[in-house]
Amino acid sequence: MAKTILRRVLQVIPVLFVVVTFTFVLTRMIPGDPATMMLGPQASPDAIATMQEKMGLNKPLLQQYFDYFLGIFQGNFGYSYSYSGPVMPLILSKLPATLSITLTGLILAILVGVPIGVESAIKQNTAFDYVFMVLALVGVSMPIFWLGLMLVLTFSVNLGWLPALGMGNIANGAWDVVSHMILPCFCLATIPAATFARITRSSMLETINSDYVKALRARGVKESLIIWKHAFKNALPPILTVLGLQLAYCFSGAVLTESIFSWPGMGTLIVNAVNSRDYSLIQGVVLFSAVIFVFINLAVDIIYMFINPRVSYEGGGQE
Repeated sequence: MAKTILRRVLQVIPVLFVVVTFTFVLTRMIPGDPATMMLGPQASPDAIATMQEKMGLNKPLLQQYFDYFLGIFQGNFGYSYSYSGPVMPLILSKLPATLSITLTGLILAILVGVPIGVESAIKQNTAFDYVFMVLALVGVSMPIFWLGLMLVLTFSVNLGWLPALGMGNIANGAWDVVSHMILPCFCLATIPAATFARITRSSMLETINSDYVKALRARGVKESLIIWKHAFKNALPPILTVLGLQLAYCFSGAVLTESIFSWPGMGTLIVNAVNSRDYSLIQGVVLFSAVIFVFINLAVDIIYMFINPRVSYEGGGQE
């Protein structure tokens, strides 16, 4: 198992190298000059040239790339001229807001999707099963930006029940914060909840039809114990695998969600960075998100190995 974990950790290095390289190249392909965007169209050529030199944009691209790469190893992710501050402290200041809706949306998706999946497996080929699997298919297929706009139109504009924009302030009471979180969290939770329902149903169908479950029923074990203590436990590995992917999805999906609901997190930060052509901030947010994405999947792989040790043995056999 130790060899398998070490191999997975080492695989992270080339992935992050590719992310750094592609992000650097793609940011330079965005139309518009960052210095001109910063100073405005009325700025003189001399002022623009001075700003380009200050931002290091007058250097050859290869030199810019090596400077950026060297800075990462030194813990320097660059300076954001649009926000007038270092990139990493700026990202960390926005991280709690993003994590609040990401984790809340994921928890909501688990609490809704997993029980529905279990119940659909128990009631296979019934009206309950058909209805919720159709709803799950719709949920997986629904574009998040469209859903967000429809939620705002329905619950904020037409009904006036919930606020559409901002994060709320705890000084105004807990409900002010919670009410601002409902729509973005529901928007983020829709696709993961549908995914959890479908994966849980498939995994549970395999376990509840297995021989050991039939044996437990023959011994007269209570049905609820069979389902939740025995069958669900053995159905967990595929659900855990999906959990890591859905956590990463929620984190990346926050970019669109935060833009729709004006949530002051990393998603809004990177949108503003793209609009202002803030290369250092774009690269920093993308790299930071990639690191989180990679290590979430690494953690899920390691947990999966402890739950199902055969994975590590098979990995060792392939070496």
